[in-house]
Amino acid sequence: MAERHTPVSDATRPRHEPRDVRPRAVIAGGIVMTGTVALLVLLADLMFPQHVLDQSLHPPFPVPPEPRLQTDPAADMAAYQAQQTKWLESFGWTDRASGIAHIPVGQAMRQVARDGIPGWPSDKDGKK
Repeated sequence: MAERHTPVSDATRPRHEPRDVRPRAVIAGGIVMTGTVALLVLLADLMFPQHVLDQSLHPPFPVPPEPRLQTDPAADMAAYQAQQTKWLESFGWTDRASGIAHIPVGQAMRQVARDGIPGWPSDKDGKK
């Protein structure tokens, strides 16, 4: 039996686009978008001047009135840090009446590493 071929009309025939996007349309779209962005930047600059933004972000700090009690803040901070470091690296009483003392930080860390913290679960107990 011979196969019958039915004629294909133009409506059912597969079609394709003869060209992709026109380069002229892509270039024109890019120019329009660039112009729009530039116009918006100029409009924003006119509406929100930069010098006003700088003043709101960086307000001038008022100078405290006389007498200024801290004349050399850097030296004051260095002295404070030296005092705190000396306290952290020394022995002494925190509260003698309650029997609470302090020891140097390095020694305390070695002691905790050696003995552990009382009541804290350890690997020796089978817990991790």
